[in-house]
Amino acid sequence: MTPTPRLPLPARDLLGESPVWDTREAALYWVDTRGRRVQRWDGQPDGAVRHWATPQDVGSIALARPGHLLLALADGFAMLDLGSGAVIPVAEVRHARPPMRLNDGRTDREGRFVCGSMVLHRRDADGALYRLETDGRVTRLLSGVAVSNATCFSPDGRTMYFADSLAGVIRAWHYAQDGTLSGERVFADTRPEGSGPDGATVDANGCLWVALVLAQRVACYAPDGRLLRLLDVPVPYPTCPCFGGAELDTLYVTSLRDSGNVLRSDDPAAGALVEVRGLSVRGLAEVPYGGVL
Repeated sequence: MTPTPRLPLPARDLLGESPVWDTREAALYWVDTRGRRVQRWDGQPDGAVRHWATPQDVGSIALARPGHLLLALADGFAMLDLGSGAVIPVAEVRHARPPMRLNDGRTDREGRFVCGSMVLHRRDADGALYRLETDGRVTRLLSGVAVSNATCFSPDGRTMYFADSLAGVIRAWHYAQDGTLSGERVFADTRPEGSGPDGATVDANGCLWVALVLAQRVACYAPDGRLLRLLDVPVPYPTCPCFGGAELDTLYVTSLRDSGNVLRSDDPAAGALVEVRGLSVRGLAEVPYGGVL
């Protein structure tokens, strides 16, 4: 079956990001960062899209206990009650120098949320990578980051991938069960493909899929860092992929039309959600954040 990218929904996001498929609900969640909203769609052609407002720009989300999502807001983490729409603060993050906000994030295999920050309207490496522990504490993992992206984990959870988009490379670390990082290495350099790395996910075979935001493509890298394939997508600026659907074999890709930082487009497809079937690849179920809050 030949991969067939399509735009399944008429709406367009300002800054679509952080798609996650909830296997418990058979539904896709994602955010419009600058539109300050969380969105849900069941993947069906006639399915309605639900929306929840957030009090700040929302960089990324994670599944949590049933009926809740974890939010990475501009300057801290919060829990969204999907029933009432209430946003309950969890932990604050103090940025080095504004303007900054939290950006890309993903849960590790132990249910902790790893999320990085980014600078706005400048290139200084004032950002950091944090981990929200299940008890609500925030641990700083890395410093010296300008735009945090591509956070994801190998199927066994023992490799963490992460990128500073402005540096143009995805790095990898050994990630111990207690969350200790060691053995930093360059995993893949995306600059030869015409873009720094944006959001990423890992499939069931351990291959990493990353949005090449400036190249209108999603790249797939083998666990050893070899480039395996480049997938063209019909949006100017793809931002983040995830696998979903009943068999976790559909690729969903968010995109942007106005990042509020550098990138913007008047293309009618800009900001659309992309759906790609026929890849003959399956993803992994997302691990919910394990905090009891």
